[in-house]
Parts: sequence; C-alpha cells; structure tokens
Amino acid sequence: MSVLGQIRLRAERHAKLFRCLRKSASLRLRTKRTDMIRPRDILAFVTLRNELIRLPYFLDYYRAQGVRHFLIVDNGSTDGSAEYLEAQRDVSLWSTEASYKGAGYGVDWLNHLLWLYGAGHWVLVLDVDEFLVYPFCDTRPLSALTDWLDSQGRRSFGAMLLDMYPKGPVSAQPYRSGQNPFEIARWFDAGNLSIRRNAKYQNLWIQGGVRQRVIMADAPHKAPALNKTPLVRWSRKYAYASSTHTLLPRGLNKVYDDTGGEFASGVLLHAKFLDTIVEKTREEMARGEHYAGSREYRAYSRILAQTQDLWCDWSSEYINWRQLEILGLMSKGDWA
Repeated sequence: MSVLGQIRLRAERHAKLFRCLRKSASLRLRTKRTDMIRPRDILAFVTLRNELIRLPYFLDYYRAQGVRHFLIVDNGSTDGSAEYLEAQRDVSLWSTEASYKGAGYGVDWLNHLLWLYGAGHWVLVLDVDEFLVYPFCDTRPLSALTDWLDSQGRRSFGAMLLDMYPKGPVSAQPYRSGQNPFEIARWFDAGNLSIRRNAKYQNLWIQGGVRQRVIMADAPHKAPALNKTPLVRWSRKYAYASSTHTLLPRGLNKVYDDTGGEFASGVLLHAKFLDTIVEKTREEMARGEHYAGSREYRAYSRILAQTQDLWCDWSSEYINWRQLEILGLMSKGDWA
C-alpha cells in the first residue's frame, strides 16, 4: 500500500475512535460491575434489543467457554432483557434509546466500551445469535486458544458465520428460553460459498449459504457478508470499521495464510432461523434501523411469506467442529 493509502487508513481509524466518543454520550449506565474484571479475563461485548428468550443459553454457552464478563448495550428493549441482564452478576449493562443505525449499527457504542474496558484483554464481539466453535472447543477452554494465539504472536482470530436452519417450516418448532438452538436449527449449506480478497482492508469477503441461496436469490451479490473477526487481543489503537467484518488497523483482518498454508480459524454458528425470526422481522421492518434500509429484513418478510422451509437436498446436518474442518469451513492450522 502507498504511503498516501496508509495515511488515509490511519485517518479513518482516528475518525472511528473520535466518532465512538461522540456517540457514547447516548449511553446510560445501568449496572456497572467492571471492578470484577481481572487482567487475564476474556470479555464479551454485545449490542442487543428484545432478546430475552435467547439470553439464558447465550450467557451460559460463553460462560462455559471461559468468558468472565459481559459488557452489553441494550438498545431500548421492551421485553425484559435489560432487567434480566441487571440481575446477572457477570454483566455490566448500558442502555440507550438512540438510533442503532445512527451509531454505525451499534459499532460506535461497542468501540467506545472496547476502548474503556477491552485494552489488554482478549475480547469477543458478538450478536446474541452467534456461537463460536473453534478447534478443540469440546475439550479445551477459550483461554487455551488465546494462550496459543499469544504464543504465536497473533492478535486476532477469524471465524466464518455459518447460517443454521431447521428441516421443515421455521415456525414449526417453537424455541424455548434456555434451549440449545441447534437442537432445532441443525442444518447448514456446506458448499455454496464465494470468497474474494478486499485489497484495501486485507480481509476476505465471503458470501453464500442459505441467505444467498434462498433469501437473496434474486440479488445474490447483495447477500450478507459471512467473514468475521470476533476474537481480538484489544488495544486502544484498534476500532471496528464495519460490524465485526472489518478492523483497523487493517493488519488485524489478515486472519488467513496466503503462502499456501492455513491459519487456525473458527466458525460462528448463526442461530437466526428459529421461529422467533417471524416476530423479529416485523419489528425490524417497522423500525428501519438496519443496513441498506433493512433490505435483508424486507427479503426475510417476502421469502418467509412464500416458504418457511429453507432445507434442501444438499443441506448438511451439524455434528461437531471436526466435521466443519473436514468440510473446509474452519481449520486447526498448526495448533495441535
């Protein structure tokens, strides 16, 4: 990259950090337990709205993996999410009624909390329907992965978003609070993926899966990005630029090996397609707070009205992380 290009990226990063400071004015502290955070703790940062039904399993899943504290922004929930989170001893909670879209789809709020509390920690930045699967996750805690990443001098860890769905109509099996969502949404598209390299940010841009095959079939090039970098050893010099798809400085996005080998990587199992998506789609259509005029939710509304069965003859049933590695969707690299 040219010197001018480097200067522009540095300016973009500084602008993101200044912007998150401005947008933080809308955050109201509800419950602060950050004094419980210890130097080696792995932290999770989340923005959510009306996700009460998902929270018990989400929190327990990441507690079991080794997350020690959750820093959460509640964006105007009306279903009791905030009250539930206030009662959790490992949660610090902020609330805001401000525009999700106006805060860079929540990125500004989380960049601010990351600046305040994330520095020096390995942090996970997640949505409440995302569940990280990494090599040996069935036998090793998340701290084993981050210790190994430290030993390799790696500052970030990539994970592809894998959309999961049930067999049969999405509404046929009601999801219960506290239930493992993958008892219902057990299926995924294994092969219909396209990958290209973004020269500016050095990240891989991945599209495909069921949302491209069914939801965005009439405009596949507009299908959501599946590349994410959710796990980072944070510094106050860092900022997310576009959800967890893009980080600055751009070197953090290079979570792949372009010399012929493989870096260790993971998968974020995406539990969006439960029966709850029907009501969520209505709510988000009315709010209009999502990317591109809520284009994705408009597609959900249209397609789910036609068919709720996302399964096809080529769908794969989820078994474990080793299956995902065999399929080439993640890699243990040289972590043995």
